[in-house]
Amino acid sequence: MVASGSPLNEICAKVKHLGYAASRRIRIYGEEFEVISDPFPHEGGVAIHVKTRQESNVRTLRLPTMLLLGAGSRRFVRAA
Repeated sequence: MVASGSPLNEICAKVKHLGYAASRRIRIYGEEFEVISDPFPHEGGVAIHVKTRQESNVRTLRLPTMLLLGAGSRRFVRAA
């Protein structure tokens, strides 16, 4: 289990503010997803639970490292 003040949990919080949060729709990897969960630590990275319009199965989607690197930056600025 990851401690609540861990760097990975801080990145999860920042990624959530980028719009990767429950009840949002995102487009990533060339596909549109409905986000079912807030970001969470997963296998050394960050993931979210998602489903598509075509598939009702909930699946775990690992977020790209480049997204996490940007969210982990101390100079992180949220785009308007």
